[in-house]
Amino acid sequence: MNAGETQRTPWIVGVSGASGTPYAAAVLRALLAAGESVDLVVSRASRLTLLDETGISFRDAHWQEDLRHWLARGADGKPGTFAVDLDGVRYWNAGDLAAGPSSGSYPAKGMLIVPASTACVAGVALGLSKDLLQRTASVTLKEGRKLVVAVRETPLNGQTLRQLVALDEAGATVLPASPAFYAGATHIQDLVDFVAGRVLDAAGVPHRLYRRWEGELGGGSRTT
Repeated sequence: MNAGETQRTPWIVGVSGASGTPYAAAVLRALLAAGESVDLVVSRASRLTLLDETGISFRDAHWQEDLRHWLARGADGKPGTFAVDLDGVRYWNAGDLAAGPSSGSYPAKGMLIVPASTACVAGVALGLSKDLLQRTASVTLKEGRKLVVAVRETPLNGQTLRQLVALDEAGATVLPASPAFYAGATHIQDLVDFVAGRVLDAAGVPHRLYRRWEGELGGGSRTT
């Protein structure tokens, strides 16, 4: 980097194999809309979920084309719902344990795992680092950076609950993917955007994804 250049410091977004790929898409769109740089890690299991939920195959050799197709899609499955600009995105293969985010010296603001499966939660809590997603999460914790884990599973057994407590004690923010209805949701995208907005709130990234509570009952039932 030449003198005077601004260092690229991205948010790392990890997508695990849990159901909930629309949550990841909403978070990615909002980060880019906020002018943030993004490093993306898509696990092997999440590719199967993405294919099942959207019909989109995520391919390393064509990641930009596939990511653009994914992010343009609405939560209701309608293609071409959103305009997408991928200039701020860098993609890393989940099997590449020599990738930039695998090292604490790699500059990053933090990491958002959206959605986080129980297998991912276990791997991060136990420090297994079996792939780049888990390794990056471990690096994020050891460097004292923000880690948001948007767990998407129900019900939760005792083992997973203990692992979530361990992540909380290690400094992570455990954020269940639980939509709320007080914001006046009228569409599935509204519910998805609420969860994505709460993820960004935890990361400290500004957004306008949902109507915030203002202390007035009945506000969510109003039509605007």
